[in-house]
Amino acid sequence: MITTSDFHDIETPTGTMRTYVYRPNETGNFPAIIFYSEIFQQTAPIARTATILAGHGFVVLVPEVFHELNPIGTVLGYDDEGKDKGNNDKWTKPLEAHDSDTVALIDFAKSLDYCTGKVGAMGVCIGGHLAFRAALNPNILAASCLYATDIHSDTLPSEKDNDSFSRTGDIKGELQMVWGKQDPHVPDAGRMKIHQQLLSCGNHFSWTEFNAQHAFMRDEGERYDPVLAIRVYTMAVELFQRTLR
Repeated sequence: MITTSDFHDIETPTGTMRTYVYRPNETGNFPAIIFYSEIFQQTAPIARTATILAGHGFVVLVPEVFHELNPIGTVLGYDDEGKDKGNNDKWTKPLEAHDSDTVALIDFAKSLDYCTGKVGAMGVCIGGHLAFRAALNPNILAASCLYATDIHSDTLPSEKDNDSFSRTGDIKGELQMVWGKQDPHVPDAGRMKIHQQLLSCGNHFSWTEFNAQHAFMRDEGERYDPVLAIRVYTMAVELFQRTLR
């Protein structure tokens, strides 16, 4: 499908959240995917991923995940300065603020006359964590979580016992967990901790590990693996076509 894109400024309890919308450029009603970015917000690789998903028949919403902490439209660079700023943002914003963002995004999706009202979530890096976290909301029917950071380590601020790992059992939708075995941000012990938690809590999930590094989906830089990226896109599209149609 040919796609089109625009943006909307959505009001949340913590401020205005610019959200980029990608969708098929044809008449119809399509399910929505909230696509949570890396710490760098909507970079060119994130926009290209959103376009790929939209081309498969989805309305894709890309929020600025740290909208409270940056001017509207901020995109951080894939360099030390951008990495330092993005990491400081993720350690500053509490998970509860991400939760209220998710509620606002779901409400927005349901208000669109070209959306069916069914919503899933997907994300990469910190966005993988946020997709996992979004699935705590019962309106999120499925989530594809790609090399999700900080779930195992409980390093993101939250209220007591409200961290994502502790609340794994509250997730009712289907989870797709995808990892790189050579990812230093989520080492073997961290992945196994999450896997065991999912088993113990009885979650509905799939689990895939590739011989790949962190951010192997990002089509810029030395870690990009295009063969694996195509496989993961296919996996994600299958998940959402099955659960959101």
